[in-house]
Amino acid sequence: MTETTQTQPQITDSHCHLDFPDFEGQVDAVIARAANAGVTRMVTICTKLRNEPAVRAIAEAHAPIFYAAGTHPMSVAEEPMATVEELVSLAQHPKFVGIGETGLDYHYSAESASVQQDSLRLHIEACRQTGLPLIIHARAADDDMARILTEEYRNGAYSCVLHCFSSGPELAKTALELGFYLSMSGIAAFPKSKELREIFAAAPIDRILVETDSPYLAPPPHRGKRNEPAFSALTARVGAEVFGLDYADFAARTQSNFDRLFTKVAAYGATA
Repeated sequence: MTETTQTQPQITDSHCHLDFPDFEGQVDAVIARAANAGVTRMVTICTKLRNEPAVRAIAEAHAPIFYAAGTHPMSVAEEPMATVEELVSLAQHPKFVGIGETGLDYHYSAESASVQQDSLRLHIEACRQTGLPLIIHARAADDDMARILTEEYRNGAYSCVLHCFSSGPELAKTALELGFYLSMSGIAAFPKSKELREIFAAAPIDRILVETDSPYLAPPPHRGKRNEPAFSALTARVGAEVFGLDYADFAARTQSNFDRLFTKVAAYGATA
């Protein structure tokens, strides 16, 4: 570990996709660049359960990488419906740390809204049974998302992060009232995202995570290029400005938040 890595604030990229073709043959270099930026842990997300073995292999091969799996709402219509039993079984792996991403996407996939909702509820039940956090994708579906998250919470508590949060203030309010977390992606750093930054600024600092959603949504000055975990540090610096904190304090707060939500990662680090 370099002196730079040891002394600079550490953060976690809570959501990336390292199994995507954009990173083929480059994971070692991506991890090294992340470490140089202070990004010492990553959660890589499997969006189709048939790809779980490949995503698991990435986590097994690299100490800083953990993983989660679920069926992305945009894939639900084409993929076999996940079962609670399948997700609970996958969750037995020591580096499997979250359920999802799942959720609702009516922007691209409104025609499959009903099956998306069924899939979301199955993933929530798997969260209850495993104690792992739910990882939510929400786009153009704020009302249904707020309703389902609330209905299901009444049926039994669970933990959750709305990843790459870019929805409206009402969904943010509902999520925060349920005790859930909001994750800042590169979108929050875009110059035109003033309203989104205001939503984050109104949230409690102890409910904020940072992520890249790489290879997508690179923050400035890399916007339009391939995103990667190292760039979550750039989003975190914008987050620090949003909350009026110095970068070291914001980084420490988001690390604590991540450990509180992703308890399996924190426990793994303590025993590794």
